[in-house]
Amino acid sequence: MPGKSTVTVHTDRQIHSSRAVAPPIYQTAAFSAEDAATFAAGAVEPRGADFYTRFGNPNHAQVAAVVAELEGTEAAMVTASGMAAITTAVLALVSAGDHVIGQQSTYGGTASVLLNLLPRLGVSTTLVDQTSPEEFEKALTPKTRLILVETPSNPLLQITDLRAVADLARAHGALTLADNTFATPLNQRPADFGIDVVWHSATKYLNGHSDVSAGVLAGPAEILDRIWDTSLLTGATLGPVDAWLLLRGIRTLPLRVPRHNDNGLALAEALSSHPSVAQVHYPGLAAHPQHKLAVDQMSGFGGVLSVEFTGGYEMADAFLSRLRYPRRSASLGGVESLAVHPASMWAGMLSDDQVTEAVPAGLVRLAAGTEDTADLVADALAAADALHH
Repeated sequence: MPGKSTVTVHTDRQIHSSRAVAPPIYQTAAFSAEDAATFAAGAVEPRGADFYTRFGNPNHAQVAAVVAELEGTEAAMVTASGMAAITTAVLALVSAGDHVIGQQSTYGGTASVLLNLLPRLGVSTTLVDQTSPEEFEKALTPKTRLILVETPSNPLLQITDLRAVADLARAHGALTLADNTFATPLNQRPADFGIDVVWHSATKYLNGHSDVSAGVLAGPAEILDRIWDTSLLTGATLGPVDAWLLLRGIRTLPLRVPRHNDNGLALAEALSSHPSVAQVHYPGLAAHPQHKLAVDQMSGFGGVLSVEFTGGYEMADAFLSRLRYPRRSASLGGVESLAVHPASMWAGMLSDDQVTEAVPAGLVRLAAGTEDTADLVADALAAADALHH
């Protein structure tokens, strides 16, 4: 098999190929058919590329081909955002009366799907401590149809034992979905551990330039066809230009991820011994309680870390205000470093009690970009030092 950089550049070459070196943008809402039979076939072809853009588009197909190859899955599909990916997938795979298991430490939007959306639709949910496979097993019921995992988790960087959860789910007839946004397929491939479907907020590392909102799902064609069928109803369609930009970003993913990895680890090591810091959460640190598991299932640890400050919210906010390079922003995974107070961001998706339970008030999430490592470390330490003056 070719290497990852070769995959990102050449996998989609035969999909609606042309003589253009850069792929064309198929900025069209619909495609014509030569005859009635071709039209009828296009109307029912899952994840097609040339019937109607809500059904699929050549730019979608190009992204999907590359992501499937990177994740080691049979197929992939794109959506308008990461939340469109997870919400559409869950709506496609569960019905009223079913039960879904999720994690206590997870992205606020995913938590809101589990805590607020699904119960309204007659689907019961249980959130467990993902650091313990036994907790997943205890939460299983005869009605469990789906287990949602995220590793490393947002924003506490906790690790889920992918193989243990996948084996458990398969033994009980449940499907597994893994959020691989933080790790990227360069650092971790959940399908290699038995996970059924992998999803990303492609807005983040896959795009890498903070100029697209997109989501992707990768897994067996049979499951993705079911999700695609529901996506026709939710209509969360990725625009052709955004799909084109996403593909352009993916081309350089293997070049960017090693720098994100280096910068994330360097910041974690530098801040972990600072007197203003109560704890640094980063799976690449030997002190991380799940470091061994992270090493077993990851080849790199990403650019995201979270830092708990001894002075609570006030100190966390002061640190954010003193940073020179990372800007205060809700996103991550771009070439530029960003930082955010997760409890403030989660407040838009969860109740006050749910936020308090999920995220420490003094936590800052740092997303290291691709700047020079020494500059980011010096900046973070200067901001932390200033908290004592």
